[in-house]
Amino acid sequence: MRMRQYSPDLTPPWKKPQPVPEVPAEPGLVVEEPGTGFCGAVIRCEAGTVTLEDRFGKHRVFPMEPRGFLLEGKVVTLVRPAPGSPARPTRTASGSVAVPGARARVARAGRIYVEGRHDAELVEKVWGDDLRIEGVVVEYLEGVDDLPSIVDSFSPGPDARLGVLVDHLVPGSKEWRIAQSVTSDHALVVGHPYIDIWEAVKPASLGIEAWPSVPRGQDWKTGVCRALGWPENTGAAWQRILSGVRSYKDLEPELLGCVERLIDHVTVP
Repeated sequence: MRMRQYSPDLTPPWKKPQPVPEVPAEPGLVVEEPGTGFCGAVIRCEAGTVTLEDRFGKHRVFPMEPRGFLLEGKVVTLVRPAPGSPARPTRTASGSVAVPGARARVARAGRIYVEGRHDAELVEKVWGDDLRIEGVVVEYLEGVDDLPSIVDSFSPGPDARLGVLVDHLVPGSKEWRIAQSVTSDHALVVGHPYIDIWEAVKPASLGIEAWPSVPRGQDWKTGVCRALGWPENTGAAWQRILSGVRSYKDLEPELLGCVERLIDHVTVP
């Protein structure tokens, strides 16, 4: 009579840990450490540990233990990348941690409005990757005069926050009074000090010494083109300016601060 062989492991199959994928801890990969809830991008992998950086620039070091991380909500085991793996971009144009292969999030109810098409194009070029991951849609209004009706129809609330970027927002001006009238806990209006969004681009990034001074009563954009010797075609001039912007480093700090405040406002949990 043949003896039946039994496994010494008597754990029922449904109680045994299921195998999980091994994922190379390549720079830019975004994972979550479930024990702490810390979510960030890989910036370094060495000696059995991985260093993550969250969207606020905070670093945390974690051991690369089996089943130690979540990737898109699923448990994975991080392993060291193979030698010679191609490097991935680790930063977006805004300076945030890049998320390679990330899918755009379903659009939030919240919105960011900017004053004009040029403003929207500049925000898209520098912050577009961040906004898609956060599910934030940017729209533009033709002028601040339309802002009260837009805010009224939007009806901002805890789950539908509104952010607005206004050009040349000077205390005491008509634009400033309109902005003050619509500001609330759920509607944030911020403004940069520049006459137009063109001026928020650093002159050095365009190969000019400074933005020219345009006399009062003259169309500012046309005056800029004339003073710089550019063809008096503001559409072509804007494309020339936009092509000189490669990242946040080409923008003035005052604009950077405004846009970051708006993103934080509309994405607050």
